[in-house]
Amino acid sequence: MELIESVQNTRIKNIAKLHTRKDRKKAQQFLVEGYHLVEEAVKSGLEVETILSVNPDDISEEMVEASKEQYQITFKIAEKLSQTESPQGIYAVCNMPQHELADFKQLVYLDRIQDPGNVGTIIRTADAAGLDGVVISKGTVDIYNDKVLRASQGSVFHLPVIEADFSEVKEDFLGKVFGTSLKDAKNYKDAAVPESFMIVLGNEGQGVDEEILAAADENLYVPIYGQAESLNVGVCAGILMYHFKG
Repeated sequence: MELIESVQNTRIKNIAKLHTRKDRKKAQQFLVEGYHLVEEAVKSGLEVETILSVNPDDISEEMVEASKEQYQITFKIAEKLSQTESPQGIYAVCNMPQHELADFKQLVYLDRIQDPGNVGTIIRTADAAGLDGVVISKGTVDIYNDKVLRASQGSVFHLPVIEADFSEVKEDFLGKVFGTSLKDAKNYKDAAVPESFMIVLGNEGQGVDEEILAAADENLYVPIYGQAESLNVGVCAGILMYHFKG
């Protein structure tokens, strides 16, 4: 296995560029850090271009079989590639999967959600609840952001996540569309549970866009019984997803 020792190595410089959304989109690749996430990426069947590790023994046979190339790197390089305080020492460069809107029956739509932790948590919960996919608006944080990947715990590799305008999704969606709002909405417990549904969740500060709320079949809220001003959008998402899964 080839050892790369210089942080100035061209390959390493190009991989480090994947820290930015612009360069990820340009290369159609993203960087995964940590043994668990690298392992999940391999298990999911993603196209893995490169695996790099400080300790070659951490690269399993499955990782070797799934990737096109493997390199041993120094801890200095691990620090350059890491986006955490403590570099985990193993990384994978993966090609972005190409998903298209299909005949999904159970979806979550994320309207301009900015916090990576929230987006990762919602994707992870949608995966756990057995939904068909997650659709994000153009104003939503990049799902290949390192914090999103870590918060999703690998679920972003297992569940189709598609970027599309709400109007594009709703046009062909045959199920019931539920917006989320604190005004002109009904308690989610009073909503009938359809077989096919789409739950729309909105920006942490502004909520769901008014035009989307107007286009929804029903708008729902999760009641607050204590003194909290609002619920975290990830928590709200989990309550609604599991409610509609019956």
